[in-house]
Amino acid sequence: MTYCVGLRLDRGLVFMSDTRTNAGVDNISTFRKMTSWEKPGDRVVTLMTAGNLATTQSVVSLLDERMKAPGERSSTIFEAPSMFQVARLVGQTLKEVIQSNANSGARADATFNATIIVGGQIKGSPPRLFLIYPEGNFIEASDDTPFFQIGETKYGRPILVRAYDPDMAFEDAVKLLLVSFDSTIKANLSVGLPLDVQVYATDTLRLGPKQRIERDDPYFETVSNGWGDALKQAFTSLPDFRFAESDRT
Repeated sequence: MTYCVGLRLDRGLVFMSDTRTNAGVDNISTFRKMTSWEKPGDRVVTLMTAGNLATTQSVVSLLDERMKAPGERSSTIFEAPSMFQVARLVGQTLKEVIQSNANSGARADATFNATIIVGGQIKGSPPRLFLIYPEGNFIEASDDTPFFQIGETKYGRPILVRAYDPDMAFEDAVKLLLVSFDSTIKANLSVGLPLDVQVYATDTLRLGPKQRIERDDPYFETVSNGWGDALKQAFTSLPDFRFAESDRT
């Protein structure tokens, strides 16, 4: 399994992904699930993947290979005129890979399924963020849905819903995502560090700060311990529950 989040902020985009695959008692592997492409002054695109590892690696490899051979395809990430067309291209590639690997029928297709978050900016248009499904179709982030999650989403969602603010600074957004990932990591063995972070600031048309947060990262440990302590304090500060008189025996 995996966990990836893309946030749309007033000032740009923030991406975070874990790196764990094949989690088990004695079988834990690490693979990067975030890929970025940059044509300075023209476009920046970041992609994160969840699902079958062979499928997701094939998608990224195909997108890379086709950018190295322009003209052989009608469009590539570096040639697409809009982020909508980038999302359409990624969706078509994902669908192509799944269909080429499936033996037959819907059950075989499911074995190779994957979902993708792709976001970025092309000169002349605002930053955009998309969630792409295995069928190749997709939806776009909006004011009502300003972030997307893929993979093991349920444990880290509550803090995002409660604390997300479109006007927050990049640093606060990363802190929020670290809390979301910490909650997921503690609840599910299939998600784990290291974590990859990528920031993109609107209209820079260059990749912003990126970082890998390792297992022994002191800031992550501070956030994890601090969040746990804060939850305990919040819990103890709530009014005590009392049984109604009629329920007492």
